[in-house]
Amino acid sequence: MTDSADVNAESRETALPETALLEVALVSWLPQQRWFAAKGSAVLGVSAASRVHLGSRHGVDAVHLLVDVELAGGLVQQYQVPLGVRAEPVEELLPWQVPLPGSLFVYDGLRDPEIIAMYSDALASAGSIGSIDFRTVPGAGVDAGMAGRVLGAEQSNTSVILGEALLLKLFRQVAVGVNPDIELHRALAETGCTYVAPLRAWMETGSGGRLSMLGMAQDFAANSAEGWTTALASVRDLLASDRPPEDMDSDFADEARELGAAVAHVHADLAGQLGTAERAAASEAVDEIVERVESAAAVVPALTDHLPAARELIARAESAGTTTVQRIHGDLHLGQVLRTPSTWLLIDFEGEPAKPLEERRQMDSPLRDIAGMLRSFDYAAHHLLLGDPDVTEETYARASGWAARNSAAFCQGYAEVSGTDPRNEAALLSAYELDKAVYEAVYEARNRPTWLDLPMRAVGRLAPVSAE
Repeated sequence: MTDSADVNAESRETALPETALLEVALVSWLPQQRWFAAKGSAVLGVSAASRVHLGSRHGVDAVHLLVDVELAGGLVQQYQVPLGVRAEPVEELLPWQVPLPGSLFVYDGLRDPEIIAMYSDALASAGSIGSIDFRTVPGAGVDAGMAGRVLGAEQSNTSVILGEALLLKLFRQVAVGVNPDIELHRALAETGCTYVAPLRAWMETGSGGRLSMLGMAQDFAANSAEGWTTALASVRDLLASDRPPEDMDSDFADEARELGAAVAHVHADLAGQLGTAERAAASEAVDEIVERVESAAAVVPALTDHLPAARELIARAESAGTTTVQRIHGDLHLGQVLRTPSTWLLIDFEGEPAKPLEERRQMDSPLRDIAGMLRSFDYAAHHLLLGDPDVTEETYARASGWAARNSAAFCQGYAEVSGTDPRNEAALLSAYELDKAVYEAVYEARNRPTWLDLPMRAVGRLAPVSAE
């Protein structure tokens, strides 16, 4: 249902598309978007939960939708869909056009600098437009008049750069409650943590009487490089050479050690600010790993052969006694870290998008973050070899050596700060690695089938199929 206040606002939008037409058009458009989380599920219908006319400028209108998407099986997900509306098509925006009947040109608004500028000005106002509230961190402000551009490839969210000073990220899938990305950035800011970019502002809505957080703005780390890109350059150089990695200028081991130290500092700051608890290793969390491995076999049948070894690995993890849990990043990998000229920064504390919001806000073992980074080293090392029929065993071993070397360096850096080497909890760490590899296998099967071999090799290493 559309909010009554927004219906009144819509009545003034005489030149804008009707909500009912947008709802129909989005049924086919949403599943084609990279950030749509329900890949493989049939969309039965789309209904607008909220519609806000954000503003107009230079012949462009911004319409902000929150839509409820009804999926097969009775599941409903809510998405944030900022739209641009023009009288005439614009060639560079055609790839993001929404197929709407009539003469109006409707498209993904976050691909249009004019629309991005409207969001920037709204943040600067620190006020409200319709049902959307724009908030700023006490003592921080956002300048008006900042131009914007979309950043890189879309994943589960969309990020744009404002005035080369701020990074605005809009959460595509919206959940009721406090978003952990905003929550944890605020907590880390209070500790003075230097391993995250400071939070400046955020967007939220009380539409329907329930708080939902829509986006956040933080300092943009200029002259930074994504960890994934930096790591790939090192792998590429290594595979093109026959020299040992330690003799190469692009060796990544020192970077991996510093990254491990940065993660340990962030974990320590989160623990100090939000507390810790002790949890038995033989707990609900470990049981959930078993359940996820078993349910994933329905999507990736090849996982079935690994179930006996997976259960044995998890049984060993259960015998580890107790482990310390706290708030963590929740989805840590090389794509979630930035290398600046002076340090590493962790970004995107939202957690795994597929998990319910409240689950992402629960305490968990820091080993989950560490396992995620170890899996990412494995991805970086081997993904350049995917689809190459001429890969030799020697080349594959060289790539695997890169992953092992940098995984060890990362753990060393973590231990130097935390005082505890994650490898001392080998069984539980491996269980978290297996959990992540299975998650990756399901994702690749649904989104990038040609990449499926990458996580499946890891599953085979962690939970090998018996020769009997």
